[in-house]
Amino acid sequence: MKTYGQFCPVAKAAEIFCERWTALILRDLACGASRFSELQRGIPLASPTLLSRRLKQLEAEHIVRREKSESGRSWTYHLTPAGEEFVPIVEALGVWGQHWSRRELAKHEVNLDLLVWAMERSVRPEAFGTRDAIVQVEFTDQPKHKRLWWFRNEHGVSELCLQPPGVDVDLYLSTTLMDMIYIWRGDLSPAQALETGRLTAHGKGWARRVVGQWLGISTLAHVRPRQESAVNAA
Repeated sequence: MKTYGQFCPVAKAAEIFCERWTALILRDLACGASRFSELQRGIPLASPTLLSRRLKQLEAEHIVRREKSESGRSWTYHLTPAGEEFVPIVEALGVWGQHWSRRELAKHEVNLDLLVWAMERSVRPEAFGTRDAIVQVEFTDQPKHKRLWWFRNEHGVSELCLQPPGVDVDLYLSTTLMDMIYIWRGDLSPAQALETGRLTAHGKGWARRVVGQWLGISTLAHVRPRQESAVNAA
């Protein structure tokens, strides 16, 4: 880890926090990720070797603690009290990003895998009440092997399925990848998307009626942009 060679507490904190990938690791740990594979999904451009090195550095700085998993065959990662104090800083970065960096996304910034993983963490299975529900999401602009995804909602927990779950689907959603990103980011409301046909919903009536409630969006979606060049998805 590179240092600034200063005793200033801002410099000391920046040495830890400003290392590449660190803020994203802290973001995902704060959102509930704990397994190495979950952290990999949140930062797919970081190699496993680099991610492992970052986690070891954060553990050495007492920002992250490592624990044996319930099976005893792997490790889980958690924020320490010192790590928890970084969370408001991560949230403040997100607010700034919503205020000042909302623009048309470049091609390399549009990531399907990252979106569906974010959806798995943010959708609200409780919207279906006591019912279990299977939701199929189709991204109409994606290649065949990436087009269909399924979310199994059971006992108040939603799980992303990469293959058909083998039971009847209760709710079918169809949209483009970019429009779903706009919905998740808060640029386009689910109601607007449904009204304009940019999101279509078919299936059982009780499931269709709660599409907006189930489609969990970013916790920062309510933060409005403060620049004229911000994307207007609507």
